[in-house]
Amino acid sequence: MLNLPLHHLYRAAAVDTPAPWLLVLMHGVGSNEQDLFGLAGMVPPAFHVLSLRAPYTLGPSSYAWFQFGVNPDGSRTIDTAQEKASRALVAQTCAEAAQALQIPAQRLVVGGFSQGGIMSLSALLTQPQLLQAIMVWHSRLLPEIAAEQVAPAQLAGHQAWISHGTADNVIPLAQAHAIRAALQATPVDLAYHEYPCRHELHPQELQDSMAWLQALTQAQRG
Repeated sequence: MLNLPLHHLYRAAAVDTPAPWLLVLMHGVGSNEQDLFGLAGMVPPAFHVLSLRAPYTLGPSSYAWFQFGVNPDGSRTIDTAQEKASRALVAQTCAEAAQALQIPAQRLVVGGFSQGGIMSLSALLTQPQLLQAIMVWHSRLLPEIAAEQVAPAQLAGHQAWISHGTADNVIPLAQAHAIRAALQATPVDLAYHEYPCRHELHPQELQDSMAWLQALTQAQRG
């Protein structure tokens, strides 16, 4: 068992993997660590899988990385103190897990759905030295982290998977387009995809995401 700052579920990489990777997953608001851990069987066997529970309790088995409100114009106001504290906890958890499992930052992928994807994107843009790549599903970029973002040149050599539903009824597709534009202005190697679904993971999206993860491991071996 790993002793980490955040509650989590863990699946080990295949024992015969010569250079294992670590995939850290973060759920959306109102969910918990069980949610994305259900995908562990689809994750390539070269990956350790760590599914984290957000630190703020909303209700029974219901957690958030930060609380937020929706304004009349549809914009959102977040609890910036909670977001910053969660981001620090995620960074600490990733670093401690990587150390315990002897995984270098060059083989660490952080990913998540919705609010968990927000946390993943923020991690890349503010602390790229902690990880190699991010996998973001149905999410958005926080304007609140703009002042903490590193210079674009510091993102060289990193990869990002960004996908969204064309009929997403929670986070509009325009938010994914904003992420795409922001990352296209950096050296990040971006894989961007849209799927015919709402605020949910499309089966093809999952399959493509996992193929992208597998390609990461093969590219590094090459």
